[in-house]
Amino acid sequence: MTASISAHPRFAVALAVLGLEGVEIRAFPEATRTAAQAAEAIGCKLNQIVKSLVFEADKEPVLVLVDGSSRVDTELVRAALGASEVLRASAGTVRSATGYAIGGVPPFGHTTALRTLADRGLLAHDTVWAAAGTPHTVFPLPPATLVAHASATLRDVAQRQT
Repeated sequence: MTASISAHPRFAVALAVLGLEGVEIRAFPEATRTAAQAAEAIGCKLNQIVKSLVFEADKEPVLVLVDGSSRVDTELVRAALGASEVLRASAGTVRSATGYAIGGVPPFGHTTALRTLADRGLLAHDTVWAAAGTPHTVFPLPPATLVAHASATLRDVAQRQT
């Protein structure tokens, strides 16, 4: 069961600034911290969930958007950014760079401007779902709209299925 409530206050401001005040926010009593939990709660396919993952490229935080059924290929991220090294960011780095805790990081509306990459595979859907700033809230958008508002660069950054 879902309830109509607000997104995280900072994210609600970001939606308003972007002219997206009318975007549906869904809240769930159980956490949707993982892509699998979110897909089950929403009733969508796992690859319709957008994971907003923070990495450090040469010690600078970067955001990578990938579908819920994929893993990020850090070598592809490294090449796309021209970085020497790409590592998964710590929980502290995620919170300081975005203003949100892991499990609730939205694709935009962060406390700092982050260089953002979005995997091209996200564009395969009419609608994708992303965190709305808390582990209990999500919102839908057409993927091209989400990528544009995240100021993301489209790249192939998901691990290839073998």
